Amino acid sequence: MENNQSKEELIINEKHSIETRFNKLIIAVSVIIPVAVAILFTVKLKDFGIIVEPFGFLPPIYATINGITAIVLIAAVYAIKNGRRKLHEKLMVLAIALSVIFLVMYVVYHMTADSTKYGGEGIMRWIYFFLLLSHILLSIAVIPLVLITYVRALAERFDRHKKLAKITFPIWLYVAVTGVIVYLMIAPYYNY
Repeated sequence: MENNQSKEELIINEKHSIETRFNKLIIAVSVIIPVAVAILFTVKLKDFGIIVEPFGFLPPIYATINGITAIVLIAAVYAIKNGRRKLHEKLMVLAIALSVIFLVMYVVYHMTADSTKYGGEGIMRWIYFFLLLSHILLSIAVIPLVLITYVRALAERFDRHKKLAKITFPIWLYVAVTGVIVYLMIAPYYNY
């Protein structure tokens, strides 16, 4: 009995260790990504004498990637609710990969093109800026949530994974959907 208890404790400690090992990395990534994006957002390649045509074709592509991410997130939740854990895992890895691709395209676009000003007026202007601000703030907040949720699954701490996923999922979905809405609202004002 005592020997079995020791094995169980060893397994629990090992799983906890996986989470602990990733904590510093998650904190670093959660700080570095928003700071790097903020800095790169202000950097223009032309300021360094690198003349590149603006990548004006990227916004509809990365908005589409946001839309696909939303669909993948919903499919992943549907998969896990129907007991399809392997499919859920694959869809979540895909959602993370899509988010990374979005981020790279977003930074490349803003390093090669001037920012577009929203031209709407009245209540639409308020709605646009509310959606944009909430999208930006929650996109920063969702980084550690996604990473911690993912690490908990890797550590097979599914009770803790599920608890945090219930918070992470709606925020990540909101970020993905508002990314599309913000693009659709500002698209008429792009100067291609």
